Amino acid sequence: MKTKVQTRQMPPWHLDRTVGIQVYDNDVSLTDEEISTIVRWADAGAPKGDDRDMPPAPRLAEGGAWQLEEQMGRPPDVIVSSAAYDVLANGQDQWWGPTQRFEGLDEERWIKGYEFKPAYPNGLRVVHHGHANLRFADQTLGIAHYGVGKRYETFPDGTGMLLPAGEAEVNWNLHYFPVGERVDGDVVDVGLWFYPEGEEPEIETRGEVLMRVDRMNGMPRGGDILIPPYGQQVLQGVHVLRRPTLISSFRPHMHMRGKEMSMEAVYPDGRREMLGKVSDYRHIWQLSYQFEEDAKPLLPAGTMLLFTSVFDNSEENPLNPDPNQWVVFGRRGVDEMSHMWVGVTNLEQEEYDRMMAERQERERRIAARDQDDDQ
Repeated sequence: MKTKVQTRQMPPWHLDRTVGIQVYDNDVSLTDEEISTIVRWADAGAPKGDDRDMPPAPRLAEGGAWQLEEQMGRPPDVIVSSAAYDVLANGQDQWWGPTQRFEGLDEERWIKGYEFKPAYPNGLRVVHHGHANLRFADQTLGIAHYGVGKRYETFPDGTGMLLPAGEAEVNWNLHYFPVGERVDGDVVDVGLWFYPEGEEPEIETRGEVLMRVDRMNGMPRGGDILIPPYGQQVLQGVHVLRRPTLISSFRPHMHMRGKEMSMEAVYPDGRREMLGKVSDYRHIWQLSYQFEEDAKPLLPAGTMLLFTSVFDNSEENPLNPDPNQWVVFGRRGVDEMSHMWVGVTNLEQEEYDRMMAERQERERRIAARDQDDDQ
């Protein structure tokens, strides 16, 4: 425990603490002082304290319960379930991509939040990540995305994702990894929570949007990934924001040789700002870094998002299964890929101007208050 805490492997939070935005709603990291306290306690032999100082035991949710149910105040309004899949006890990565009919709703509704729930307990052990998409006649809507460490997403008040009325197909993309025990009939559930009927949020969000770093040079996807034995590779990709955009979160995705990944804004006037950097990426966790409200990047149209990925195929990479291999693109954990899931809300220019003015006014008031406190 001491080593895991001291090296910041636990609790899992792999953000670089020296660059980029540092305020997040879901930050579970420990302060330097907290780490020092735990280390001293472990070095002293982990002595038991005074029972009178012991806080009450935390109330933990039942493992198979919906984690968002307490926050939302009710079970999901709609539940979509995947077809069952048998996961072998041993072997390589397995994928399951069934397509099922979705009866749909009689009228369009606005999604307030979603949860992607592997079956408990065994499904949680074998589902590494997955996606559920609704394919309508004229569009495809990603309604839920999951990775180990990222199970649900809620949208801020006044922001929602529009779910059209009518029938659709549910396209599942589920990545399983065997853990030495066979799991029969695994089913994944997706729960959706809606805004009250008739309530329309002010802003429509796209939720998490996939932005690729590989396949940015005109080659077929992944053709630019070629990592030599005992070597490294750096990839960069650029995505131009055609409209003003509010960024709510980011979630890097690489595999076992992935080491670092960052997201930088290059503004239309040439200024550059590091938004966030994961410097100790670990494939066993797929964490979503969710900015606090006033820290969410508010970016003008024409801003470029520059993504940089670093792969480490050396012996120094503790997750590297075999540094004596050439590594290319592929879906297996021993292959590589690189993209980032970014929480995107596109804005109209008027919305952007209003939100920027409101943010600047809040910053002005905080600065004035701090100045008064110093006097």
